[in-house]
Amino acid sequence: MKQKIHRKSVVLAVALIMLFLLSAFAASATGAAQVYWSGTRSLPIYSVEREDNKISISFDCAWGTEHTDAILQALSAGNVRATFFMVQFWTEKYPDYVKKIDENGHEIGTHSATHSYMSKQSETEILGELRSSSEAIEKITEKRVTLFRPPYGDYDDLLVDTANGMGIFPVQWDVDSLDWKDLSASDIAARIVERVKSGSIILCHNNGLHTADALPIVIDTLRAKGYEFVPIGELIYRENYTIDASGRQIPSAQS
Repeated sequence: MKQKIHRKSVVLAVALIMLFLLSAFAASATGAAQVYWSGTRSLPIYSVEREDNKISISFDCAWGTEHTDAILQALSAGNVRATFFMVQFWTEKYPDYVKKIDENGHEIGTHSATHSYMSKQSETEILGELRSSSEAIEKITEKRVTLFRPPYGDYDDLLVDTANGMGIFPVQWDVDSLDWKDLSASDIAARIVERVKSGSIILCHNNGLHTADALPIVIDTLRAKGYEFVPIGELIYRENYTIDASGRQIPSAQS
C-alpha cells in the first residue's frame, strides 16, 4: 500500500514538473509573457513611472515609405516629436527619409541591422548588429544613437545586457496600435487611447496603411486628457532607476 502511494506521489510530482516546463515554454513565446517570467530576467523598458502625464509615440521603420510623409505631416500638424526605430537596411535604402525625420525634430534609434530574432545571436553578433546599425544612422544625422528596439519584441538577458553595456537603452512598448494589421483609423485610435497611461510608450509603424489618419484623433484626444507627447529619450530615466517585473522603469527614489 505504501509503495502504491509513493508511486502515485512520484507520478504527480513528474506531472507537475512537466506542466511547469510546458507553461514556461509557452510563456517565452511572446514579449508580454517574457515580462511574466521576469523575476530573474534582464528587461527592456516597456513604460516609465511618471506622474506628469508624459507619454511617447514611436514608429518602427523596416519596410517601405509609402505612408511615411503623411505620418510626418500629421505629427507636424499636431506639434508632436516622436521616436523612430530604423533597421540598417531601411536606413541605407532611404537616407533622404532618415534626414527628413531627423530634420523634423524626431528622435532616431536603431531597430537592428538585419531585423533578425536577436535572442538567437551570440554576443559578437549582437555587438555587430548594434554597432553597424547605429553607425549607419549616425553617419546621416551626426547624432549618437542611444535607443534600441529589438525586432519582433524578441530578446533575452544577453541582448538586453549587451545593449545596456554599450550605453544603448533597449525599449519595448506597453501600448500596441496593431496598425500593421491595416486596422481602420478609428480602431487604431481606440486601441491607443483606451490603453495609454502616464509614462506609456506607444508602438506604431512608419508604413501603416491608416496610421496617419489615426494620429490626429490620438493626438487631440490624449491632449484633451492632459497628456504630453515627448520623444522616448526624454521620457526615460538614464540613471538611478530599476525596472519592475512588468518592464516599467522606476526612479530609484520610488523603487
